[in-house]
Amino acid sequence: MFRSHTNGELSLKNLNEEVTLSGWVQTIRDKGFMIWIDLRDRYGITQLVFDQDRSTAELMENAKKLGREFVIQVTGKVIERVSKNPNIPTGEIEILVEKLTVLNESQLPPFTIEDETDGGEELRMKYRYLDIRRNPVKDKLIFRHKMAQKVRNYLSEEGFIEVETPVLIKSTPEGARDFVVPSRMNPGQFYALPQSPQTFKQLLMVGGMDKYFQIVKCFRDEDLRADRQPEFTQIDCEMAFVEQEDVMNVFEGMTKTLIKDITGQEFGDFPRMTFADAMQKYGNDKPDIRFGMEFVELNDVVKGKDFKIFDDAELVVGINVEGCADYTRKQIDELVDWVKRPQIGASGMVWAKFQNDGVKTSSVNKFYNEEDLAKIIEKFGAKEGDLMLILSGNEHKVRTQLSALRMELGNRLGLRKGDVFAPLWVVDFPLLEFDEESGRYHAMHHPFTSPKPEDIHLLETDPGKARANAYDMVLNGNEIGGGSIRIFDKDLQSKMFDLLGFSKEEAEAQFGFLMNAFKYGAPPHGGLAFGFDRLVAILDGNEVIRDYIAFPKNNSGRDVMIDAPSSIAEEQLDELELQLNLKA
Repeated sequence: MFRSHTNGELSLKNLNEEVTLSGWVQTIRDKGFMIWIDLRDRYGITQLVFDQDRSTAELMENAKKLGREFVIQVTGKVIERVSKNPNIPTGEIEILVEKLTVLNESQLPPFTIEDETDGGEELRMKYRYLDIRRNPVKDKLIFRHKMAQKVRNYLSEEGFIEVETPVLIKSTPEGARDFVVPSRMNPGQFYALPQSPQTFKQLLMVGGMDKYFQIVKCFRDEDLRADRQPEFTQIDCEMAFVEQEDVMNVFEGMTKTLIKDITGQEFGDFPRMTFADAMQKYGNDKPDIRFGMEFVELNDVVKGKDFKIFDDAELVVGINVEGCADYTRKQIDELVDWVKRPQIGASGMVWAKFQNDGVKTSSVNKFYNEEDLAKIIEKFGAKEGDLMLILSGNEHKVRTQLSALRMELGNRLGLRKGDVFAPLWVVDFPLLEFDEESGRYHAMHHPFTSPKPEDIHLLETDPGKARANAYDMVLNGNEIGGGSIRIFDKDLQSKMFDLLGFSKEEAEAQFGFLMNAFKYGAPPHGGLAFGFDRLVAILDGNEVIRDYIAFPKNNSGRDVMIDAPSSIAEEQLDELELQLNLKA
């Protein structure tokens, strides 16, 4: 037995007990005649003491040889600490060591393994197994575990069955690029890693499983944006004999339960917003409604004043930043530079102020007199002390740019608090989006999403106006889950494939197995998938998902700890009958 107790459980009730502890050496304080060592495991820290008046010379000498992160085992008596530490559960006691065994020595770690470490992110990712020893990382992984348990318990109580689906599947052309895996036994053919278990969960519904879920790894070979991972985890769910409201009610209930269990906060019905309203008011389909700054369209009050930038714009739109009229010219210029960055792409920004003394002014006073400014300010519904920021240009681009500015100001002004939660549903998405480059429609979600029943006729006359029977759950400006009611009629599914540009042969080759299954009595069905990594991060008051993944990839999709991806041996390529033809 390497330990009788963990390093986080002993207290005054254990006084005078002989105990055996094991763990890593956190810190050493050597006063010559006395040595104190903090012993750490994942449960906490216990202070050890070696005293020359009560310990043998050999024991004192062995204690002096210990270093940081040595793995040791000690046996000793629980005694009361003279100088107590109220900041840790074991702070009232210490162990007078009687026996010390070094289980493993350690080199000096490349960074300090403490809550406030001196290691940079890249270094800590290279030595992730050491980083996990630190409380901030360890606690996030434990939090993730507890979340997974709560999800499993909730869904199991709701009658869902957890079913594992294959990881080696067939490549499909929709969505992001697949990760592909060559097959040795089938030369020249490849598996793909699943972007989601979409078709399999639909087949489970055909199989009569009724309510399915799994917490499952998914893979997308896409250019990584901030805080994305090439492999991520979904809570994947599907239900048969349901309509949209049935699905939304179950998973709204799950989210309410998680938030209440973790934060104590209770919610009524989640608000709902159409995709069109989200784009018009916030410029994106996952708005953060913890704060205002809704978009205000200004075409009717700013055009025709010989200000070419506005006159030539498809859309002039702005936000009202309450209480910020005292921003200095330097602060505003910094915001102008921010929106002009390549990542945002705005050509400039106009500002207007309704100052605390009632004076109305702007960066375009040359073109707009006081009466004009009064109309603009009235349009915003601004009051004294408010600052208005205005962008103009192509409608789609300018909404995207203003959305980014709104979120940036939300961060700067402290309006995006991690302990405040604002969930909502976004509904009525377009079913299809037209791609000018390819000259064809693409599925907004995926090709199995059903149109709204009342919009099915539009597939014949005006497909771009058809709405999807789809829904996204948004939390604090992040899409945490999305789903839809699926097409279960083989004729409607064939029509969808036609609209998406699949030939009969291509549809049969890619999805023949699903279409064949639909011939055998497919029930009405629908589902939803949560991004588990992001859900965990947000409910813990953060947004960086990498911190909640045990062994994450960096922004280039590399695992710097094991140095992957990597080349493989020529013999393996020969076995797979593959030949590399790398472009210079």
